Amino acid sequence: MKKILLPTDFSENSWNAIKYALQLFKEDDCTFYLLNTYTPIVYHVEYIMVSPSQFGLADVVRESSEKGLNTLQKQIKKNYINPKHSFKNVSSFNTLILEIKELVEEQEIDYVVMGTKGATGAKEVLFGSNTVQAFKHVKCPVLAIPDNFEFETPHDILFPTDYEINYQDKQIKPIIEIAKQFTSRINVLHVSTGIDLLDEQEQNKAKLEAYFNKIAHLFHDISNQEVTEAITNFQQKARINLLIMINNKHSFFENLFFKSTVSQIGFHLNIPFLVIPSDKKNKIEI
Repeated sequence: MKKILLPTDFSENSWNAIKYALQLFKEDDCTFYLLNTYTPIVYHVEYIMVSPSQFGLADVVRESSEKGLNTLQKQIKKNYINPKHSFKNVSSFNTLILEIKELVEEQEIDYVVMGTKGATGAKEVLFGSNTVQAFKHVKCPVLAIPDNFEFETPHDILFPTDYEINYQDKQIKPIIEIAKQFTSRINVLHVSTGIDLLDEQEQNKAKLEAYFNKIAHLFHDISNQEVTEAITNFQQKARINLLIMINNKHSFFENLFFKSTVSQIGFHLNIPFLVIPSDKKNKIEI
């Protein structure tokens, strides 16, 4: 039984992500947690000093959140009938990322699937701040779905890596699960700097090949390109349906997302993006 967390702000972007999740996991027994968080729109000094219940504001916002989740669940059950899927509503007075982190730990969530940005997302920004914070802090795989992306079976997966990760079961499990279910081909992309791989990198590459030995896979080496440019070019030339990266400290992922602002990275991604943390315990059978 998989546990999938689906944050929603009731925007089209979040509904699109939910639709994708329902189709990606349609063959799995799943419990989906529909999450909406809310906080008062305006904070006054009096509001902070006196119980919010005296103003009735929290009650109104909570009721609106609960009503929205009930409507959403009815919409899902009407359009995506699946006896393998069950749903739980979570309406929480909390910030989104804090609530996601708490639920992931308390409920042992397997995946978080969310839109790339909310209702007010600016078009020039690739990922909204909540999505980036989820990539950075949430301790389970986070799958971000771009605006208006219609579900495609992930036949071709792009997996960029610098071979500087000592790959473990916990990191590779989600990749293998998806690849096996959809008979996917994994395209391992390494952006070369013109320097030969170190012994440790060669060992990591060999380990990766062992993980993928029962799955269709190809190794690609590209030189004279920035990582973001190489990813963009590859996923445009090939028919890539899903991008997967491991968020490992000191890897190029960290440089890609957390040492520059998202709007400056020049990374025009129009396919789903799965980010796997490096420290969630998972066991795998290959």
